[in-house]
Formats: sequence, C-alpha cells, structure tokens
Amino acid sequence: MERIRQKIGRINEHLSIIRSIKDDCRVRFATDPVYRGALLHYLYLLSDSCIVLAELVIKHKKLRIPQSYAESFDILGDSHILDAEFAYRFASIAGFRNFLAHDYEKIDQEIICGQITGSLDDVSQYLHQICMALGLDE
Repeated sequence: MERIRQKIGRINEHLSIIRSIKDDCRVRFATDPVYRGALLHYLYLLSDSCIVLAELVIKHKKLRIPQSYAESFDILGDSHILDAEFAYRFASIAGFRNFLAHDYEKIDQEIICGQITGSLDDVSQYLHQICMALGLDE
C-alpha cells in the first residue's frame, strides 16, 4: 500500500507543476522550446504515473492482469474501484501516454493547450476515486 501512496503523491506533484505552468500555454508552447519540453515531459510523467497507479491497485486487489495499459482502467471500472463510465473515458490517458512517448514531433498545440490541460480535473477525479475505494486520505 505504501507504493500506492507514493505514486499518488507523485501524481499530485506532477499535477501541481502542470497547473503552475499552464497559463499562457498557447503562446509559450509555440515560442519557447524549453517550456514546450517541460510541459510535455510532465504530461508524460503524469499519464505514465496514472497507468502505474492503476497497475499497482490491480496487483494490490489481486485482480486479473491487464493485457494493455488501457485495459487497466477497464479492470478498475469492472471492479467498481472506478466508476465504470469514468474508467472507460479515462482509459484514453493510456493512448495519450503512448502518443507522447512515440509521436511527439506531431504534437498539436491546440490539443495540448486546450483539451489536455483542460482535462487535469479528470486526474484529480481518478485519484479521488482510487483513494475512496482503498480507504486512503487524499
């Protein structure tokens, strides 16, 4: 359970950093390569950490082993650790992580600065549901 707590702490750190730098994203993303690199790096760490947390919870609860990153969230939804509808929607973070890992030269500024930074509350909701299911303080 300690590894789960540590991963939740890391996710909260990444969220805090991204929220602190997301202002003026559209301008800074287009003009500042250091900003762009930092934002993409922290988004990658955030998405990867969410996947690892899902895998840690699955292992802790002795649930079936996922065959993909996205399936980890489906398993948590099927097991009522996450709301099933939320889990299905949040599973897209796995694809986002893979996109950041492999296709970063094709990054669309509007997607990153609009949709992605606008979806940070989903990560907070994810953590909330995990903590509630496991009886952890947030």
